Amino acid sequence: MAFGWIDEQARLRRRAGLVRTLRPRPADSPLLDLASNDYLGLARHPEVTEGAARAAKSWGGGSTGSRLVTGSTELHAELERELADFCGAEAALVFSSGYAANLAAVTALAPHGALIVSDAGNHASLIDGCRLARGTTQVVAHAEPEAARKALAGHEGPAIAVSDTVFSVDGDAAPLAALAGACREHGAGLVVDDAHGLGVLGDGGRGAPHAAGLAGADDVVVTVTLSKSLGSQGGAVLGPARVVHTLPLRVVAQSTGRSPAQDDGSWADGPPA
Repeated sequence: MAFGWIDEQARLRRRAGLVRTLRPRPADSPLLDLASNDYLGLARHPEVTEGAARAAKSWGGGSTGSRLVTGSTELHAELERELADFCGAEAALVFSSGYAANLAAVTALAPHGALIVSDAGNHASLIDGCRLARGTTQVVAHAEPEAARKALAGHEGPAIAVSDTVFSVDGDAAPLAALAGACREHGAGLVVDDAHGLGVLGDGGRGAPHAAGLAGADDVVVTVTLSKSLGSQGGAVLGPARVVHTLPLRVVAQSTGRSPAQDDGSWADGPPA
């Protein structure tokens, strides 16, 4: 029977006490929400909701296409400039979610032959990015820069280390400065997910990389989500302009099987479909 395995899996989950149920909440729930990611309470702030309403009235309810076709608007560009300026990065690229931003950053920056050094405590979205990337992933001990250093020492070629800044399960912080030092010893890039740091850590909430003195570094790429401290929806990749601006090309190249000929946007076999 088609999908018959689903029933067996459901039975096993019930037996193990692992069944989770969606519980739709009303707009005016009287309950005190202690599970929200709306850290700063901005999701219902009048300026935020009024700004979203004005944008919808002016631009419509959707972007009308992918970013590379008709989906990039002046609002996207304005948001990217403001995010980059606020976090101290050279450039930013906005995505529909933090999950999509992590997938894009990891897969684009770990081509065939590259090494990805991934912290054992990383968020599932970073793990999915590692699985989808064409490079080879080596999982190392949690929050141990020396473990990352040893992994990088045994590899020749492109490499990145990937880590949360504040780990979502345990809430501990990554030793970013030491991790960046390990990467620099071996010419590797550092990609960090600051979903739980933006708006909370750093001067004025500029994030964990800013607090660690890594903001604007030419070998550090930061991903953020807009759905936590900023009380909205979406994600972004921030970092050096030459890295951020190549992301759309590399992501499309991997999804279509085409290869970008140069970082200037030319293509070996024609433009992306």
